[in-house]
Amino acid sequence: MKKPDHFNLTFKAFGEYGLLIEWPAIISEAVLNDIIRLQATLEKQDDLGINETVNAYNSLTLLFDPGKISVRDLIRKIRTLYTTEGEVESPVRRLWHVPVCYEPKFSVDLPEISQSKGMKVDEIISLHSTQTYTVYFIGFLPGFLYLGGLREELHTPRRATPRTRIAKGSVAIGGAQTGIYPSESPGGWNIIGNCPLELFDSSQDPPCFAKAGDALRFHPIGDSEYSTIKEKVSNGKYIVKSENL
Repeated sequence: MKKPDHFNLTFKAFGEYGLLIEWPAIISEAVLNDIIRLQATLEKQDDLGINETVNAYNSLTLLFDPGKISVRDLIRKIRTLYTTEGEVESPVRRLWHVPVCYEPKFSVDLPEISQSKGMKVDEIISLHSTQTYTVYFIGFLPGFLYLGGLREELHTPRRATPRTRIAKGSVAIGGAQTGIYPSESPGGWNIIGNCPLELFDSSQDPPCFAKAGDALRFHPIGDSEYSTIKEKVSNGKYIVKSENL
């Protein structure tokens, strides 16, 4: 990956063991690529005392050992690496094909979205499932993928009153984002389908099949295929389809 133009980074101590690095407060692939580049660079350094890195839309949080390096020295070395590091090998990125059942029993908010937008349900499903999304980061719940790239026609405000229970696997739209609830949870997004996959499995390494920088496309399936995939997943016999980007 070639080094992009520099951004104006800010650094903030994040407790005794953390450092927060922030990029401009925008959601863009240019920022994401820069975060991933610096993250890959820092993870190769053995002398910085960094134990863990966590990225978000426009930030990178570092957990480090203050017994090995002070926060001031860490910031200084990161600034140097950021401005002088040359080309960095790009991490392998994958395009994941994720099955989703949009049948009425799983898509309780589709009729309302259809009515509010003056669009047929099938048109909404087509627009949602023919788009390629970028995985920006994983958070909120373990395995919750924050996806960028939802078509503007599908942007839908979050519900005024959040539900106390959203079923595991629910595929939903909230504002300009879409995502999959990896476990049962309260939430205010609009439910349009359900995914039969496990988004987070602590017995696997890594526990989530996708990572920041990957891409994802939704693949519509019917009830029968949903049940078949669900059974294969529970038996550990389903492999999520993917390919290198």
